[in-house]
Amino acid sequence: MSLTKFESEVKLIQQDVESVYERFADMNNLKSLRERLDDPAIKEQLTQRLPEDKIEEARRQLNGMTFDRNSVSLTTPMGNLLLRIVEREAPKCIKFASEGAPLQLYLWIQLLPQTETSCAMRVTVGAEISFFMKGMVSKPLQQAADGLADILSTIR
Repeated sequence: MSLTKFESEVKLIQQDVESVYERFADMNNLKSLRERLDDPAIKEQLTQRLPEDKIEEARRQLNGMTFDRNSVSLTTPMGNLLLRIVEREAPKCIKFASEGAPLQLYLWIQLLPQTETSCAMRVTVGAEISFFMKGMVSKPLQQAADGLADILSTIR
């Protein structure tokens, strides 16, 4: 098995890199995502980027998530998944690793300052997968990276 990475597009966030880093470095801050998906302005932004069924799927996922400072727990098609922060490199990167998943997963949120009031973000999903499984999981993992980047880029 080898590590295969799936990278999102780079998203521009109109906030300074330190503020964005602080928000993502504490998983408790992501609880606000639940309320944000009900905000008509945010829903409009997401509707321009994602099909309605994907937005509803994200809403269902968020409702089933639990958060603490260092981890997020969610239910996936593979079963329950715990993503724990394994490294923080302020203000540029937060790395996660899965626990208890049938597939070893990794997640990186990378930040790069653009100006004093904006930064760029890329989400990378990594998985330890065999050549034979790659065809089955590549599309969902790429969608996960893209969808997560879309959602995270809307958080203010």
